[in-house]
Order: sequence, then C-alpha cells, then structure tokens
Amino acid sequence: MSTFKNNTLLLKIFSLLSVIRGYNILVLIAAQYLAAIFIFSDTKSVKPVVFDWHLLYLVIATVCVVAAGYIINNFYDKNADKINRPIKTGIDSYVKQETKLRLYFLLNFIGFGFGWLVSWRAAFFFAVYIFGIWFYSHKLKKYPLIGLITATILTILPFFVIFVHYKNFSKVIFVHAIFLFLVIMTRELIKDLENIKGAIANNYNTFPVIYGEHNTKKTIILLMFLTLIPIGIINTYPAIEYMKYYFYLAAITLIFVGFYTWNSVQKNQYRLAHNILKVLLLIGVFSLLFIDKSLILDKVIEVLD
Repeated sequence: MSTFKNNTLLLKIFSLLSVIRGYNILVLIAAQYLAAIFIFSDTKSVKPVVFDWHLLYLVIATVCVVAAGYIINNFYDKNADKINRPIKTGIDSYVKQETKLRLYFLLNFIGFGFGWLVSWRAAFFFAVYIFGIWFYSHKLKKYPLIGLITATILTILPFFVIFVHYKNFSKVIFVHAIFLFLVIMTRELIKDLENIKGAIANNYNTFPVIYGEHNTKKTIILLMFLTLIPIGIINTYPAIEYMKYYFYLAAITLIFVGFYTWNSVQKNQYRLAHNILKVLLLIGVFSLLFIDKSLILDKVIEVLD
C-alpha cells in the first residue's frame, strides 16, 4: 500500500514538473545568473552578484511567475494539447485542475511578494507580467500577429528585470536582445506550424492558420536572414571574445533550420526544427561564460582568493 502511495506521489510530482516545465525553469535560473555575472554586472568579482539578495529575490519572483504562467497556459490549452501533445497531456492529468489553479495563485502571490521585497517598481513589473501572461493565454494567443509578438516579448521579459536591476544600457546588450527576439519569434512560428492541427480544432487564429503554411515559412526565412544582421554587429565587439564562435554556429544553424523548415511538411519535422532552436538558445546561455575571457579569469581568481 505504501509503495502504491509513493508511486502515486512520484507521478504527481513528475506531472507537476511537466506542467511547470521544470527543465525550462532550471535553464531560466542559470540564464539569469550567468547574464547577471558576465553581462549586466559592472563588477569584476562574482561574489557581490551571487550574494546580491535583491538579485536572488528577483530570480525567485521570476521563477514563480513563469511557473505560474506555464500552469495557466496549460489550463487554457488543455483541449489543443490533447491533439498536439497527447503524451504530455496524459502525464499532466495526474494533477487535478483545481490543484493547478490553487498553485497558480500561490506562485503568483509569492512572486509578487518577492518583487515587493526589492521595490514597489519590481512588484509593479511582476504584477503587469502576471497579467500579461494571463491575458496572452486567455485571449492574445488566438490572434496571429499580436499573439506571436506577445509570446516573444513575454519570453524575453525575465531578462529585462535583471537588465534594469543593474542599469547596464550598453549597445551590445541591446543588439543581443534583438538577436534573441528574432530567434525566439522564429521558434514560436515553427511551434505554431507544429501545433496547427490543435489550433484549427480549437479556433485559434494563429499565424499559420490565418496566413497559411507557405507564407509562414516565408516569414521564417525572412526572420532567419534578419537575425544575421545582429550576429554580424555583435561579432564586431572585442568583449564577446570566444562567444563569437557561438554566433558563427548560430548563423549556420539558423540558415540550416530555415531551409529545413521550408522543405518540412510533417509535425515531427517541425518539432525537430523547433528543438534545434531550443538547443541553440540553451548553448547561448552557457556560451556567456566565454565573454571576455580575461575578465572571467579575474572574477574566478577573486572568488578563489
């Protein structure tokens, strides 16, 4: 009997991690801290960043709010996901919808609370972000262009709060943000192609549903080539050091994904293209370690001392 209860508990935990996309949450934490250490912070030491309590509160607030966002998105997309992601839907069903909604409100409350510990401005930011995620999940994602742009902005915003915290407004950060915006928008379009059957069945007016698969592919190709512009600009900055090899890889990958998507017709092909871009973004997070190698070595030496 106890073994059965333990197995049920493990299934529910696994189900909950699936709903809040635990993997994405871990990547988000790593991305925020690495960005804070190697991009946004103007100090040469890691210690002040790691022991910056306000940064910790902002990361906790972001994690709570983003996890809550995944929950509410899961709630509104349950019918579409039965078509698009039947296996994941089965896993997610081990946790009741009532439990998910209670956790949604609790996580948002905790996120807002940690934002308030930093400042009223941070609390206001998270309040707006919470509303934005809900409004996107409830309404905006059903509309082609505004839904696409909103999804991209909501994905990038967690880094904006760190950006504002350190008040680092350098040009290279702005160009990097444009690069991320274009790649994430491309990924969202490919994801829409992947999920087109569920969108049609649930009357979601996503980009491919309204403008067709062919025009969506044209838009993806355009975005891919536009992404090469910030890549070229970023590689002119000496401070990126060995991260330039990531951007070379990104350029090759984006061109490949563009042509691969153009010739794709099946859901599994779109899923592969989508996952390639997810991996590319993940590599980008950890390639932040290679920005200005001498500066990084100084930071590591200071920690060891």
